[in-house]
Amino acid sequence: MGNKLTFTELICGTHLGLERQGPGSSEMTIKALSFLDALCDNPRIVDLGCGTGGQTMTLAQNSNGNITGIDQFSEFIEVLNNNANKLNLGNRVSGIVGDMLNLPFGKEEIDVIWCEGAIDSIGFEKGFVYWNEFIKKDGYVVVTCPSWLTDEHPTEIQKFWRDAGSGLDTIGNNVGIMQKAGFIPVAVFTLPERCWTDYFIPREEAGKVLLERHTGNEDVKAFIQNDKHEVELYLRCKQYYGYVFYIGKKI
Repeated sequence: MGNKLTFTELICGTHLGLERQGPGSSEMTIKALSFLDALCDNPRIVDLGCGTGGQTMTLAQNSNGNITGIDQFSEFIEVLNNNANKLNLGNRVSGIVGDMLNLPFGKEEIDVIWCEGAIDSIGFEKGFVYWNEFIKKDGYVVVTCPSWLTDEHPTEIQKFWRDAGSGLDTIGNNVGIMQKAGFIPVAVFTLPERCWTDYFIPREEAGKVLLERHTGNEDVKAFIQNDKHEVELYLRCKQYYGYVFYIGKKI
């Protein structure tokens, strides 16, 4: 069976070498950034669940913001900080280990909270309600979250995302949550299929390497099999759900 791997080891083993730790692209990050009007010259941006910082670097290269990346995995933060220095962005970009629901900032101190692919782990409503206190008036919260794209909600999809700890909801319900939490919906758009495949392909290769390194380990086998199931489900049912960008401006 082999030595038991921790969840952190499994996640890092399949994601540490990836540019992004979830569906997305630089093009979609830049598109979302284009909806943020009237930011100050040097906005303070916080990138939550930043991973190794793929979108963090895109934000830094396309704004004058000072950006703090926060992630629970120290291994990801180490890569982010190294990459920021390699790109000569270390004066404006830094990563710290932290919790999205325990932020080390003061009231109305932040211009933009950015969160690609991570709000789903804590709950869409919980994220917007908690983060509101840290956002300046007319500041923004920008997230991507898996969402239903149709009125039909197949049971197989519901089960997969429920088992993954997701609160998969409709776009309309999520927009309503944003409004109740004190944000004006500025823009909502769905990530294209290539954002998924560009994530799945390198993750699959990383999974093969992890399997080879831990031959016969049942924990690794089960983890990789679940990843394969996620890919198969998406390719078969992608018309029903997808990752969606939600951009809200604080009232």
